[in-house]
Amino acid sequence: MFHSLARSCADLFIGGDGSVRSRQAWVEVYRALSHGAARAACEDKKGMTRFPSPIVDFAAKFAEMQHKRHEADYDPHARLLKSDVEADIGSADIVISGFLAAPVKDRRAFASWCLFRNTKRL
Repeated sequence: MFHSLARSCADLFIGGDGSVRSRQAWVEVYRALSHGAARAACEDKKGMTRFPSPIVDFAAKFAEMQHKRHEADYDPHARLLKSDVEADIGSADIVISGFLAAPVKDRRAFASWCLFRNTKRL
């Protein structure tokens, strides 16, 4: 999900496939997305109210999946069932599809929300 969001940020701010764009600028925006800042933005319940449901759903799943990834990576006692992982992948795919189908203006606003940390959120 992180890479879907990073790609979306770069495509929306610099230009997607087929557009005249600076490869360097695209990579800079792609790499500018921070795991922690993106999660914090996604978990900001008040701030997320400004977005339509496909983006809210993406944000909720993003935060959930990041938590699960951290548990899998850093908890040596964590045990995962293949069926649970497959279900998570399936639900993430559905949420990503909904996110990518959301209006460009809303996805661009969400990209800004995740990329640009503002200590005084509006």
